[in-house]
Formats: sequence, structure tokens, C-alpha cells
Amino acid sequence: MTPDESIDQHIRALEENGETVLVRRYAGVGPARAVVKEAAVLAKVKGYQPQDIVGEIQQGDRHVILLNEPAAAVPTGKVALSTMLPLSKRDFLVIAGAEVSIEAVDDATRRIQGQVIAFEIQVRG
Repeated sequence: MTPDESIDQHIRALEENGETVLVRRYAGVGPARAVVKEAAVLAKVKGYQPQDIVGEIQQGDRHVILLNEPAAAVPTGKVALSTMLPLSKRDFLVIAGAEVSIEAVDDATRRIQGQVIAFEIQVRG
């Protein structure tokens, strides 16, 4: 499978079964911090199964498959996800209106021929 075929397959699957989430980055700390970048991205959000709760994964954490969308898919008022890479624990996702923190980012599992198709992210909150 080529990267383009995989991207097309991910887009179709996420359009059918996913949702749009926001990737949010702040400047500063505390209640006076300001949002400096926000990207709207297709994602699939699901909970962890009881047998998956090991190591750093806690009850209530969720698993997010976040599409590494091309810049052409950027909605008005948002930035391209590529301008926010790499994602880190200082970034947040907004899922169904609720902000959650990023605990871990895996950019290798869904990489084909060196191109990241999607990120697998552990979120909490």
C-alpha cells in the first residue's frame, strides 16, 4: 500500500466513523494563557478496554487516531496541523467540546514509507 492509498483509506474511514476534533496549543501557563494555534482534524476517539489499562494508561484515558491531514483540508480560522508538529504533552485536544490533555503521541504505528498517515494519541481528562 502506498502512502496516498493509506491516506485515502483513513479519510474514508474517519469520515464514516470519526469526528472532527481540535488540536490546541497555548502560549504561557495558568488561567491567563492564550490559544496561539488551533487545527481542526478528523479523528476516531475510543476508550481503552480493561485489558489495555497497564503501565501509564489509566482508567478514563482514551485512544485517538488523529489523521495527519493535508493542508488543503484546513477550515477557515484554523491552521494546518503541519504547523503544529511535533505534537507534545503541552498540547491539548478538544473532543465533543471538552478539552483533554495529550499524554503520549505515537507517530510510528501508522507511518508508511516514512510518511506519517495518522497519529495514535493517548489522552486524559
